[in-house]
Amino acid sequence: MTVTRGLEGVVATATSISSIIDDTLTYVGYNIDDLADHASFEEVIYLLWHRKLPTQPQLEELKKQLSENASLPDEVLNHFKMYPIQKVHPMGALRTAVSLLGLYDEEADLMDDEANYRKSIRLQAKMATLVTSFARVRKGLEPIAPKAELGFAANFLYMLTGEEPEAIAIEAFNKALVLHADHELNASTFTARVCVATLSDVYSGVTSAIGALKGPLHGGANEQVMKMLTEIGTLENVDSFIHEKLENKEKIMGFGHRVYRKGDPRAKHLKAMSEKLTEITGEPHWYEMSARIENIVTGEKKLPPNVDFYSASVYHSLGIDHDLFTPIFAVSRVSGWLAHILEQYANNRLIRPRAEYNGPGMQKYISIEQRD
Repeated sequence: MTVTRGLEGVVATATSISSIIDDTLTYVGYNIDDLADHASFEEVIYLLWHRKLPTQPQLEELKKQLSENASLPDEVLNHFKMYPIQKVHPMGALRTAVSLLGLYDEEADLMDDEANYRKSIRLQAKMATLVTSFARVRKGLEPIAPKAELGFAANFLYMLTGEEPEAIAIEAFNKALVLHADHELNASTFTARVCVATLSDVYSGVTSAIGALKGPLHGGANEQVMKMLTEIGTLENVDSFIHEKLENKEKIMGFGHRVYRKGDPRAKHLKAMSEKLTEITGEPHWYEMSARIENIVTGEKKLPPNVDFYSASVYHSLGIDHDLFTPIFAVSRVSGWLAHILEQYANNRLIRPRAEYNGPGMQKYISIEQRD
């Protein structure tokens, strides 16, 4: 057996959901640039789950289903109020809440295709409500119910703030959702597939995926990027701060990617949106600092930014709390997780790799009285 650390380069499954070939990301064959510029997030959900773009009636039906399933059980809302609010990271709250949702779904353990699809609708619809409700409860505010006439992106921002968002905010947030929806066999998606390959339920698969996304080397990177920008403070401080990090061989969050070599194709869309939003909000320094950091790190280390880097200043410009950045990632990526979960069920085989043993050789049991 050959050991491959981190499974780098190992092809673990076949999928028709998304691909990364020659630094080009596609969803079901559609280039991410095309989708980011033209598609709504609801269209992307349908595309990932059905492998085709929806007709107008199909899109309206999906929107209707998402709207009808967005509300949360009272037990889950009340559970948020029991959390040690000042100590709980929103990703921990989201992980627990998704698991809790499974207890109130009568179909949670039904495994036929129709039941799994209905559960997917419910989970996709409720993820946004979970994140926005927790964000409000921890501030002593009441959760806000979604509006049926608003789209997914607009509804998230509305449920978070209580105000219907401007068109530019909806455009930016929709674009971010589209860009984060799926990414081939990333860590959280692989985790979800490993989980449900045991024929565990959809809620378990998504809960395990959230656990993987929570880590700073995966979904948590965008929160760390904003923490870095805040610490730097001004454009004048960028060069000394970044050079010190590089000299100390410290990781600069938001740069480089295991799969891409020439650069993450998603990053340019959020870079453009960051420039536009920071100008509108009167805080162009967030974009200017980010662009300067990119110039240094890419210029000196040949590491281009990934999707996390500019998403930080985009979300900040939308007035979103920094520790909600990764939960927002989950609100989008659950569309991809669910697509992969359904695909795994459709052609399942238990995922059970081997490990190369490198411990002591054959040993003989020694009674406790004789041990050193």
